[in-house]
This record gives sequence, structure tokens and C-alpha cells, in this order.
Amino acid sequence: MSEKSNKLTDFGFRFEKGGAHTSRTMMLDELKILFEYVNNPEAGREDFFRAITEENCLGKRSGKTRALTYRHLVELYALDPSILLYRALVYFWNRDPSGQPLLALLCTYARDGVFRLTAPYILPIAEGTPVSREGLEEFIEVQQPDRFSAATRKSTAQNINATWTRAGHLTGRVKKSRVRALATAGSVSYALLLGYLTGVRGRSLFKTEYIRLLDCPQDRTIELAEEASRKGWITFHRVGDVMEVLFPNLINPQEMEWLRE
Repeated sequence: MSEKSNKLTDFGFRFEKGGAHTSRTMMLDELKILFEYVNNPEAGREDFFRAITEENCLGKRSGKTRALTYRHLVELYALDPSILLYRALVYFWNRDPSGQPLLALLCTYARDGVFRLTAPYILPIAEGTPVSREGLEEFIEVQQPDRFSAATRKSTAQNINATWTRAGHLTGRVKKSRVRALATAGSVSYALLLGYLTGVRGRSLFKTEYIRLLDCPQDRTIELAEEASRKGWITFHRVGDVMEVLFPNLINPQEMEWLRE
């Protein structure tokens, strides 16, 4: 792992080849129920573990399933307010309900290597074009030859397609096709933050891989950043083509030191 990757893990990024999508989707429904049940932005892993495994807030049948559910949610979202990616997710989640599917997708993308692998396949597909599980399976096999058994590759492709569907990039139950996702002020802000943490600054923040996940034209992305700034979620200044984006509500002094190193 590179020095840059090591630093990004401090913020919550993960770079392992594996990921929860070999056995789960991004678990958006479970995350919504969990946050509604715990309803505390400062809650930590002990609180979530107790809610899932002891209080069974997600309605799982067995103790083993509850423990696995907790583990996968930690893999996808960290569930730790000391980790910036999670803390920022909760911040925008509570302020921008309509942006929750894309917020979950962005965090999943930053933390799940298997899912992240498929963005170059899904994003360039034109609106209205059919998207098959088999096509995604073939793409995964080309990217990582002989890594998965046929059965695992099939279930992984199903899970990944389901996540892209919940995020708004695909539509349909069995036969899926590409549609445009709906970006919001919160999801744009979170995408800008992820780019900022990787070292991107200024206008280039509106061209990162995280922004591309939003399916949003650049002019509209800038409008949504301006909206977020008016709401006080981020700080966005623009003079002509010169832009500055800051996150005073989200990045603490220790994290700013990490960014300066």
C-alpha cells in the first residue's frame, strides 16, 4: 500500500481487494433502520453492535446473522464517529434525506474494493441501455481473472447491480437499464469532501471520480455546491473560474494536520 493510501485509511478509506458485496448489497434499508433506531450522531460501534445483536433492531432471525450484519455494515460504513468518512456521512444523511442513497453509495465506493471495481463499467453506459448481470460478471472476470468461483461471481454481480439500482443509476427488477441518478446538495458536498481528502483542490474537485458517481453535469454540480454553502454545510467561494471548497464543520484540527503532512 502506498504512503498516500496509508494516510487515507486514517480518514476511513479502505483499499483491500475484498468487500461486503461478495455477500451483500450496500444494505441501504438496514442502514436507514439502524440510524432511525439509534438516532444519535455520536453513537459508536458498541451502540450499534448492541442495537443489532442484542436488541435485534433489524429483525434478523439468528445471532449469527445479526453478527454478520453488523460486520458487513462496519465494512461498508465504519460506524465510528472518530472516522471522518462516517462522521461526514451522518452529517449529510441527517440534513439531506433525499440524498441518502447516493451518500451511501459514495461511502460504499470509498470502502469496498469489489464494488469500486465496477464503476468504470456502469458509469459510461448510455441512458436507456440494458444492463445485464452476465455483462457485469464478464467485466469482473476480466478485471480479476480466476479470483471468484462462478457462483460467487454471479452473486457478487447481482449484489452490485442491486446497489447501483438503489443508488439510482439503474432501474428495473430483473431486466435492468441505465438511468441518470439524482444528485443533491448533500451528495455533492460529500463527493467534494472525498476528493478533498485525496488531495484535490479548487475547480478540479468537480472532476474527481467521486463527483462522476453522481451522474451530474458540472454546471449543476456547482449549483448544488452553492446551495450547500448557503445552507452552511460547506464553504464554497467562486470568482470566475477560481473556486475554493472548505469543510469547517467536518474536518477537525487533527485531521487538518494529517492533510498538511
